[in-house]
Amino acid sequence: MADEAAVDSPLDVEQQEAARVIASTSGGDADSQAFREAVRPLPSDAVKDLLSAGVCRRCIIRLFGITEPVCSTPWLSPSIFTELTEMLENSDGNLIDGQSSESEHLTNLAEPVICSMCLGILQFYHDNNGQLSVSKDGLNDLAASIAELVKQQGHQIDSFSLEVSVPSITLDNERVIMSYMNRKYGSQLFSQERSFSECICLKNALKSLITAPLEMLLGVKYGQGPLHIRLTYSESSKTIEKSVEREFDSTSKRRKTGNENGLETVELLNSGVGCITTGVGRTVVTDTSLNGLQHHQSSDFSKLLLEKVRRPCSFSFHCNRDPIYFGGRYLKFSRNVSQTCWMIDEERMGEASVEEIISSCILLMCRGDKYKFHAAGREDIDVRMLGSGRPFLVEIQNPRHIPSDVLVKDIEEKINSSRDKLVRVKNLKLVGSQGWTLMREGEAEKQKEYAALVWISRPLEDPDMLSISSVRDMCILQRTPIRVLHRRSPLDREKIIHWMKIERIADTSQYFILHLCTQAGTYIKEFVHGDLGRTHPSIGSILGCRAEILQLDVTDVKMDVF
Repeated sequence: MADEAAVDSPLDVEQQEAARVIASTSGGDADSQAFREAVRPLPSDAVKDLLSAGVCRRCIIRLFGITEPVCSTPWLSPSIFTELTEMLENSDGNLIDGQSSESEHLTNLAEPVICSMCLGILQFYHDNNGQLSVSKDGLNDLAASIAELVKQQGHQIDSFSLEVSVPSITLDNERVIMSYMNRKYGSQLFSQERSFSECICLKNALKSLITAPLEMLLGVKYGQGPLHIRLTYSESSKTIEKSVEREFDSTSKRRKTGNENGLETVELLNSGVGCITTGVGRTVVTDTSLNGLQHHQSSDFSKLLLEKVRRPCSFSFHCNRDPIYFGGRYLKFSRNVSQTCWMIDEERMGEASVEEIISSCILLMCRGDKYKFHAAGREDIDVRMLGSGRPFLVEIQNPRHIPSDVLVKDIEEKINSSRDKLVRVKNLKLVGSQGWTLMREGEAEKQKEYAALVWISRPLEDPDMLSISSVRDMCILQRTPIRVLHRRSPLDREKIIHWMKIERIADTSQYFILHLCTQAGTYIKEFVHGDLGRTHPSIGSILGCRAEILQLDVTDVKMDVF
């Protein structure tokens, strides 16, 4: 009973996997037959070299450029691989006795605890807080963990994509091995037919392994979908042990030969080997040193070619969906609501913001991580936004739920039925990322209309009204206003006043409403009072008196969007 309750050791797991595969192989399984045919032409001495160097079975297969479905098969156990490599000893492809010295040597080569080439990535080993994590069914366990995360986060998906990040040392080791193999075995028939440069990259090999199980568990196809599953492998702090120098005679001396891309290049004298010392204490054998490797035996190759691996990579994964965008127009009825959250010395300015009122409702409905609010220009906190409203775009990052058109309409009604009635939304809809393009194009061309309550220092007369109403496409020059100099560059800007007209107010001769249409980006307050001569001409200079603006409303933003 105690034996039944015990946790399977890594060796037990490998033996069980091998037994399962051998059983399926004897049944004439198509995949195992494809595997046999694929490995049949591989050069046995090259395979032996790789095994001696601590390269795992999957990395050997991908190094020779063997493509799907063979490379992606999940059952490359040490036992079945060793059984099948017996055929490599005979160039005509016939299986040999298995009692020859070479075959015995291959059989005795144990699977390395951690592959020197992929650092355990294709063995599905990883560092778990300093402990070697080995699952009973590495591939399927990884797929199940990823699928569980997607389901826990409640993502609504119809396809997914995979992104893989691996440490640079795997690429360094891969490059060194490929160069060595090309130099040593490049003249063999296999290498003449297929170059080692056709090696399947580590990222693609991992993707081909994990794709099918994920498709089955998630119930959707792999592709360029909006849901991105990212697998991140990184070097553990104790992954690598500097070993190149130690493997050589202690009498070997170092000679600095230069710097390349910020790395110190060193030649080990009396050894014929070069290396690069990186900024993180790693030593990697360089391509230029591989001439000397041709003269070493396989055992030497396993010592000096790769950095010794002490622990596998640290591993993490997460999923993230592409952002979605909502477009519409907003109206602001309060003179105490800012467009975005405005804080000064940790104190909120105004009672609320348009950004928070609109975006928080949308974020809640989409179950996203956070939002970004973008608008076609902005009005000051004391300026109302009336008329047709100002176009805006809300970006929801990593949304778990994509609302239907009916639900979007419910969001709009929820915002508009707010008790405070500070903000109203029009034409809210789900838009694609092309909403950005529409916003940018519109901003460059847009015109804006305003209504301003103005006071002047003398009574308004009929000639004043005529001179104002006769303005058509008047060019003005505005220096950066004094009130925004602390946050804007001191520049001169030319702007256009397209038209103006005056609306009298009953029972007063010094107050009136100024209606005007201007080019986007015009400072209206400064155009009225002149900003101490920094804006010219201005209403004050045109009328020849002092002019002050008391209230301002935006009545229209002329953009053909939303």
